[in-house]
Amino acid sequence: MKIIVAPSAGFCFGVKRAVNMALEAAEQCKPSEILNTLGPIIHNPQVVKSLEDKGVFSTDDIDKSRFDTILIRSHGVKAETMETLKSKGVKIIDATCPFVKKAQNYINTAALNGYFIIMVGDKNHPEVQSVISFAQKDRFLVINKVEDLKNVPLSEKIAVISQTTQDVNFYKNIVYEIKKIAKEDVVIFETICDATIDKQEESKVLASNVDVMIVVGGYNSANTNKLQNICKAIQPNTYHVETENELKAEWFVNAKSVGITAGASTPDWIIEKVLKKIQDMEENAVKR
Repeated sequence: MKIIVAPSAGFCFGVKRAVNMALEAAEQCKPSEILNTLGPIIHNPQVVKSLEDKGVFSTDDIDKSRFDTILIRSHGVKAETMETLKSKGVKIIDATCPFVKKAQNYINTAALNGYFIIMVGDKNHPEVQSVISFAQKDRFLVINKVEDLKNVPLSEKIAVISQTTQDVNFYKNIVYEIKKIAKEDVVIFETICDATIDKQEESKVLASNVDVMIVVGGYNSANTNKLQNICKAIQPNTYHVETENELKAEWFVNAKSVGITAGASTPDWIIEKVLKKIQDMEENAVKR
């Protein structure tokens, strides 16, 4: 059985940077200091657990929690949250992904220039909440499906921006529809990160050429779930797992080829364990 791992599977630049910053901060912290991340640093439970083992814990309540240093996760935080943290006088380590920072700056500039902001993404995702907080109050709309376009104020100047991990084709479709119906100026920001584009394109090609597709990553990871949806539409035998322990031997019966891709929050060591488990399953099947 041939097993192919997508070249871009696993950590993207922004995630790798955030995790390295957390590890470095943990090494430099004095034993008496309390180091927290504001929310899970990335959407991968195994990585979050490994950081806890090094003394880096997640907190969601900055008012009740006591800490000396706070590390801003890769998704960023709301503009008002950052101001609150600064007012507390704690040490802030900002590990916001540079692509997310760029999106925040785009929205801030567009809002100052009088544009109504349309953000394509999941309104409950921490990245979307952090980015859209830079828009003016009541002058933005977060949409996640074509039907939401009915709420777009067509008489306004519109700036369109995307969650950095959005499905590329879906974003293009939304932009196309907005341009068709808008009556005023429309500005489009290209904020889907390069790693997301590469992962999605590689996964499409891989899913088209294998008998089974495995997508590895946290179940709470937006970009991993999008990869799973993209692959499933091409290869029905697509399975999403968080760890190697969830793999099932029956998935690979009669399969001549298996593709593995992984979300941007999935570390190499988990991908390697998944690969090894599939190889072991094949060896055991041959012995029987």
